[in-house]
Amino acid sequence: MSNLSLDFSDNTFQPLAARMRPENLAQYIGQQHLLAVGKPLPRAIEAGHLHSMILWGPPGTGKTTLAEVIARYANADVERISAVTSGVKEIREAIERARQNRNAGRRTILFVDEVHRFNKSQQDAFLPHIEDGTITFIGATTEKPVV
Repeated sequence: MSNLSLDFSDNTFQPLAARMRPENLAQYIGQQHLLAVGKPLPRAIEAGHLHSMILWGPPGTGKTTLAEVIARYANADVERISAVTSGVKEIREAIERARQNRNAGRRTILFVDEVHRFNKSQQDAFLPHIEDGTITFIGATTEKPVV
């Protein structure tokens, strides 16, 4: 038997996309119509002013990465939910953790991937928690939102 020990503490074994993912706005490539210097969104992000939003675009355009960058600038905890695999139980648990954070003086971003998979009633369930400041909601979707 070999005494081979593998160190998994670095990112060597992560997929290339994960290793190359931007960590700040300066590293983020593309979406200049939203993220160029001086535009409202990067100014708000850099100032730590969180706003709920829906990020819409094709797969692989950086919606999830942008949500992570926003959370990093805002020094907020991130609760991640996939509308494909999550139900009411997971939503309630995430909201409860966000409440605990708020009571401790911390912010929470609730990131919902594939938010279009939730029906309107499920989507509306987030509203009271957005309105009372428990969460900042960032939804990602590949389907054009209907207003």
